[in-house]
Amino acid sequence: MARLFKVTIKEFSIGMGPRILKKESKKNGIEYSLRAFPIGGFVSMEGEDEESEDENAFHKKKVWQRFLITAAGPVVNILFGVIVMFVYIATSPQLGSTVVSYFPEETCVSVESGLELGDRIVEVDGHSVHIYSEMSYEIMRRGIEPVDLTVERDGKTVILPDVVFPTFEESGTEFAQIDFAVAPLEKNVGNVMKESFYESVNTVKMIWQSLYDLIRGRYGIGAVSGPVGVTKALVEVGTNSKGSKLSNFMNFLYLGAVISVNLGVMNLLPLPALDGGRIIFLLIEAVRRKPMKIEVEGYINFAGLVILLLFSAFIICKDVIGLFT
Repeated sequence: MARLFKVTIKEFSIGMGPRILKKESKKNGIEYSLRAFPIGGFVSMEGEDEESEDENAFHKKKVWQRFLITAAGPVVNILFGVIVMFVYIATSPQLGSTVVSYFPEETCVSVESGLELGDRIVEVDGHSVHIYSEMSYEIMRRGIEPVDLTVERDGKTVILPDVVFPTFEESGTEFAQIDFAVAPLEKNVGNVMKESFYESVNTVKMIWQSLYDLIRGRYGIGAVSGPVGVTKALVEVGTNSKGSKLSNFMNFLYLGAVISVNLGVMNLLPLPALDGGRIIFLLIEAVRRKPMKIEVEGYINFAGLVILLLFSAFIICKDVIGLFT
């Protein structure tokens, strides 16, 4: 996107940290590099954090152009995650609906609350659900207390008040779980497209809500992971001895999609040093019709970067300790 608007680019890097390899293009002067830590990458542009005499410096471009350049990275992360999610759904052995098809036990708690076979759940506590994973997530998050379910039954919409679900505790946090099975969904192009869309939307929603739950204290700091923790999860998913190679690959694919979407969403947070923070500065400039002093913006972003790096170092240390405990 930066090259589309003819911004002078100093470096394009895959990875972060110390440089391992580099090659400068004789055609455009851009330095392409590979760095030690595979936790992202960056595009270093002329005039990004300082004044420059270069007529093609980043800060001399129009606001809308800088907005598109800044948003391009997170948007591509999210789009890539959506594509991987589509592949995951398309290769899944079957799709699940929100129609109740079986109660594994005669004493299921939700049966006692009025749920019946054949009910198609469309809302959980006023939140619409369209696919199985969406329904499962809403019940998991909200079902620790009685919830109102809206179902379609015999062509009519029925509201079931105060439906109770069994709960369990994991890492000090209480969750609910569904206590029924659902009917399979016919696997065709339309359903795969629908499932992929709502699965991607649900992933974004899950990330935002998890962040909110972390801030309000529902989750502890132990629930947060950095590159080490993510790598550990990927290895565990890929080498799960209890699952087949296909199921391990499917889990790996799903986790990869979630991580990619997570990177995009987190990078859009309105915090200094992140792309979301830079977008806020651009919006302020668009309203004021006057740019903030680039030195001031640079200091704010630098302070945000220092805080982010310190937090990252803390999380990495926590994850490393977790490898041996």
